[in-house]
Amino acid sequence: MFVTPDLEVDEYLTLRPASKGVLPEMLEAYHEDSQAAQTALPWLNPSDDIRRQLRDMLYDIESQHGTDRLHFWSIHDKDTGRFVGLVGLGDELQAPQSTYNLGYWVRKGHRRNGIASRCVDTVFSWLTQRPEFTTVEIAVHPHNDAGLATAAAVCERWNGERLPEFIGIEFNERTVPHHLHLVDVRRRE
Repeated sequence: MFVTPDLEVDEYLTLRPASKGVLPEMLEAYHEDSQAAQTALPWLNPSDDIRRQLRDMLYDIESQHGTDRLHFWSIHDKDTGRFVGLVGLGDELQAPQSTYNLGYWVRKGHRRNGIASRCVDTVFSWLTQRPEFTTVEIAVHPHNDAGLATAAAVCERWNGERLPEFIGIEFNERTVPHHLHLVDVRRRE
């Protein structure tokens, strides 16, 4: 259960454990819409080498393989194999009860197709195989309307909740307020 598996989303999409092999397409996706990439990956420093930062992120993900601390997948179109985005469970947590934080990023030409929601449902279904319940947090900037809508939809489908107060998250030496959503993903009986 600790190894990040390949997961089938539906007849159109598949999730593969994220690896350095997706770096060229990921960099291409970043340049298609750098502002959206910054929203999804707010730790990126736009004045620094983006390729190196993305490479380091993928290296960190690969180095944690099998530890159960991180689970990140690249999203791929089944027909073409092309990189569509990224979805993952990270370990940068805001709430003490959380096991993982959820992140997702869908490249520009594939948005507004429910890809993030379908991939999140696939990842959460995978989590239901764990013997214990898992608390996943979703932190969303209050001006990220698409992110707020996705988080609200995930909470509705998985019986999660948005906490009433804002939480401050440090990015590039600034504290930025975010909405925090919590979802307890329980084992299926």
